[in-house]
Amino acid sequence: MRNVTLVLEDGTKYHAKSFGYGSPVAGEVVFNTAMMGYPESLTDPSYAGQMMVLTFPLVGNYGVPAFSIEPNTLPTFMEGNRIYASAIIVSDYSEEYSHWNAKESLAEWLKREHVTGITGVDTRELTKVLREHGVMMGKILFDDEPENIPEAQYEGVNFVDKVSCKEIIRYNEGAGKRVVLVDCGVKANIIRSLINRGLEVIRVPWNYDYTSMDFDGLFLGNGPGDPDMCEDAVNIIRKQMNASRKPICGICMGNQLLAKAAGAKIYKLKYGHRSHNQPVRMVGTNACYITSQNHGYAVDAKTLNKDWNEYFVNMNDGSNEGIRHKSNAWFSSQFHPEACSGPVDTTFMFDLFVEKLTL
Repeated sequence: MRNVTLVLEDGTKYHAKSFGYGSPVAGEVVFNTAMMGYPESLTDPSYAGQMMVLTFPLVGNYGVPAFSIEPNTLPTFMEGNRIYASAIIVSDYSEEYSHWNAKESLAEWLKREHVTGITGVDTRELTKVLREHGVMMGKILFDDEPENIPEAQYEGVNFVDKVSCKEIIRYNEGAGKRVVLVDCGVKANIIRSLINRGLEVIRVPWNYDYTSMDFDGLFLGNGPGDPDMCEDAVNIIRKQMNASRKPICGICMGNQLLAKAAGAKIYKLKYGHRSHNQPVRMVGTNACYITSQNHGYAVDAKTLNKDWNEYFVNMNDGSNEGIRHKSNAWFSSQFHPEACSGPVDTTFMFDLFVEKLTL
């Protein structure tokens, strides 16, 4: 393990040891308070451009599963086809691992995927800094390479374009209702959740004009970065909404893009929601759900027009967690009902979408 220094944009420094791939790296430093799920989180395209800080102190003790592909072409245990996070920052890395489906250590996986990991950082103290200041850009520098200083930018970068598919991909062809899935960096378990409900899925790039295609419903997937960089996607959604009342469902980035197409505004959260334990209440009821989340932006609910209502709100900070149209079957969630990893309290969102397709 080599000596490294994590340097935040405000000048704060943390000295640590490296594991995984030994290369300096820069990115937006964000924290995740989940207790498990690092294989799923690291491969979630929504983490593109970000260095992930895990508050749970012990990381790596259950290793990493094999990267296997199912007959439907989706990865069995991962959420993407590679690691998308720029780096992982942990308090205590466990070199020894034990789990029934582990095939390699976290360090071995990071080395193979050319991703830097560092250990020995008080990640809970670091999280307090990020909560107080807000998420910051940061750099991991190797002490024996003082001249090798990486540069990275997060604001103003269209990360959705970097992670979206480049051509149409079809799943479950010839099945039941046909759904267009807009890929902004979609997680594998969203696709799996649709397939498992007997739907044919047509996955299209984020800026593809699908409005002339033959389909029964539209699904807007998750993705990284600033939704204001995705005006092409917003314009196509708005075109679809003006032309048809077909059901629309969105998740995470999909919630924000649907809201923008409806005329609402987006703002950046101070430090985002990245965890498995975000409490969310369905508006108009006392029903509260524990949800998995990964986002740094939110819908400004005050800017929704009279045709829309908030669907869910976050019980910690009151931020928007979903919207729904008053008369059309258009609705979305800021949280991840497919979880993976995380709680599955809200998988009914997929069932509701399927129900709307059959009306």
